[in-house]
Amino acid sequence: MNKKIKIQEVKENDINIDAETKNETAAQKPKSLIIKIEDLVPFEEHPYKVTDDDNMAELVKSISEYGIMNPLIVRPKEDGDGKYEIISGHRRLFAAQKLGLKKMPCTVHYVDRDTATVMMVDSNCQRTELLPSEKAKAFKMKMDAMNRQGKRTDLTSDPVGPKSERSNEKLAESVNESVTQIKRYIRLNFLIPELLQFVDEGKIKMRPAVEMSYLGEETQRDIVDCIDESGGEVFPSHAQTRRIREQAENGGISYEEVAAIMKEEKPNQVEKVKIPTEELRKRIGKNLTDEAFIKYLYDAVDYYKKYLQRQREQAR
Repeated sequence: MNKKIKIQEVKENDINIDAETKNETAAQKPKSLIIKIEDLVPFEEHPYKVTDDDNMAELVKSISEYGIMNPLIVRPKEDGDGKYEIISGHRRLFAAQKLGLKKMPCTVHYVDRDTATVMMVDSNCQRTELLPSEKAKAFKMKMDAMNRQGKRTDLTSDPVGPKSERSNEKLAESVNESVTQIKRYIRLNFLIPELLQFVDEGKIKMRPAVEMSYLGEETQRDIVDCIDESGGEVFPSHAQTRRIREQAENGGISYEEVAAIMKEEKPNQVEKVKIPTEELRKRIGKNLTDEAFIKYLYDAVDYYKKYLQRQREQAR
């Protein structure tokens, strides 16, 4: 692409960074800099997926037309190698690389890793397209960081429960989720990758996924094997996963037992047929009691079955 890409937010004379700047304390105020892309590194264990999809194509087009509208949020790496860890802006960096940009406008925050983790999650939590697996990892990362921050996680000066519970409440408030839902998302981190992928694809719902998260790896893999054997057609319901978990916790459960439970017909899979009883009563007799009416129908079905059997025998 020959069109020149604009970088609008900061001036080129901000690019010179001396050793003193790199080593300044965490109390330093944020600074706007233009940083070489080669000096930008992803956030360690970044929970959000950067995919080259239609949304990325739109971002690339926007940057090519209007330039980088929002600087990346970064922080200096602790090892002093001159690199900067991205707190927010992984998708913008990917788009810029596709366009061949060499430098990016950045706002440098001089913060510790736990504060950076909270910032990283908060900057992404309002995105509507986040996958359950992304929320699961992000919420756990933020809660762990908040727990390590100690009393800064308190909602009041008075203790209201265990520190993790206060962190759950604070986290729920910041991401607009209930505490219960936060706990469910965090439980997804205990699923094996195959099951977590099914959750992301919407093939396994949240509540059965949470039940499966309490199972050992072997039993989780048994469930995956059963799904594979069904051709990807049979997934365990919430009731089934509760039974699998209960049996696993009370003496263990074998592959055969997992398979037997999963093969049971689910209530929502049973085909329901509505019989217009009013029309039938017109043909049978409106004055029959319910018991007599049902017996008449059974007798009629038996009679018709015998009739079909005689027809088949005569056709031989």
